[in-house]
Amino acid sequence: MSVIKLHLQQGELDAVTRFAESLHVSCEDVAYAALNRLMMHSKDPAVRKEILEARDWRRDNLPLWSDSAPAVHVYESGHDDQPAPHEPRRS
Repeated sequence: MSVIKLHLQQGELDAVTRFAESLHVSCEDVAYAALNRLMMHSKDPAVRKEILEARDWRRDNLPLWSDSAPAVHVYESGHDDQPAPHEPRRS
């Protein structure tokens, strides 16, 4: 059997793992089903374009379906990073 290696960022792997567990299947089962579905539409120009675009943006970004915890922290709980109010010195 041949092997294809898929390198995922942690946020991507976490999302795939959670999805697989919800279906009681392995991550490999999810990847195979996704590849199967993709290949069924491989002649569609929109699918071909999406593959090329994903290759380019993936270098610097996580997909929308991934767990991007740092981005969530920055946008939803940025107030946690704000400095505490300054208290005057007591003499």
